[in-house]
Amino acid sequence: MKTNYEPKPLFIERMKLLLGEEEFKKYFDSLNSESFNSIRVNTLKISVEKLKERLIEKKWKIKQPFRDFPEIMIVESNLEPGELGRSLEHLLGYYYIQDISSMLPIISLKPNEKDIVMDLCASPGSKTTQIASEMKNSGVLIANEINLGRIKILASNLERSGVMNAIITKSPSDVFCKKMKSLEFGADKILLDAPCSGEGTIISNKKTLLMWNKKNIKNLSKKQKRLIHSAIEVLKDGGELVYSTCTHAPEENEEVIDYALENFKNIKVEKISLPNEFKFRQGVTEWNGKEYSSEVKKCVRIYPQDNNTEGFFIAKIKKEK
Repeated sequence: MKTNYEPKPLFIERMKLLLGEEEFKKYFDSLNSESFNSIRVNTLKISVEKLKERLIEKKWKIKQPFRDFPEIMIVESNLEPGELGRSLEHLLGYYYIQDISSMLPIISLKPNEKDIVMDLCASPGSKTTQIASEMKNSGVLIANEINLGRIKILASNLERSGVMNAIITKSPSDVFCKKMKSLEFGADKILLDAPCSGEGTIISNKKTLLMWNKKNIKNLSKKQKRLIHSAIEVLKDGGELVYSTCTHAPEENEEVIDYALENFKNIKVEKISLPNEFKFRQGVTEWNGKEYSSEVKKCVRIYPQDNNTEGFFIAKIKKEK
């Protein structure tokens, strides 16, 4: 029996309210398009130039869309199903298959070799391996995950990618942060890629439409506020936190940042720097009768119709000294 992946009426109503009628049509059409194959060169194992040479030898057509980030590549060739994941280069950990929008939180976070970095919801490891690559396998990277099955996937991806500066921990993220705070531990950089309703992943996972419901968004918003609260408490003075989701729901995005601003007077929202070639939109300051701080305009919204990528939300917070 064929599964019906039609969006629920309430989802359509919300997206129209968020985007407007004309923009919603572009958004809705984009959900049925095919996203391109994007990969990130794992510079812990191979240089951008050498991997590009190897892929061109395989007769793959490679495009590097961002001048300042040559490690981000699009494979424009029509590959066989599974070919991208079966290649020797992938098995050796020379590249990571990752949607471009998923790479942007780490570009925003800018971790370096001297940092102590926490990735609070780390599995499957796409962003964790990207952090390690930016840190050049130096510093300290704490990758936390609550689910043992997902930890196995995370550990496998870290090993394949040659990550050597990471410590894997197993704990609910808010509990973990409270433990670290009690030990007077502080992180220079934190990535909170929070569990979310996944509205931005519809282009690659139509099952999201079946699971979508408003109650889930409400429950997730409560959880996300709890997570960001505990994360900010363990952030060093002068430290930076990137909060990201792959959903469009303001309750899970701007509302969470607005909550953080209300509860912490020593934080500010930072302007995010992304590749000039990438289109993004500012955060919304009003939703369903609620008004948010004007600071959330500095947050970034990414829609599939703008770049042929998955949808994403990114916010960057700095804890003032």
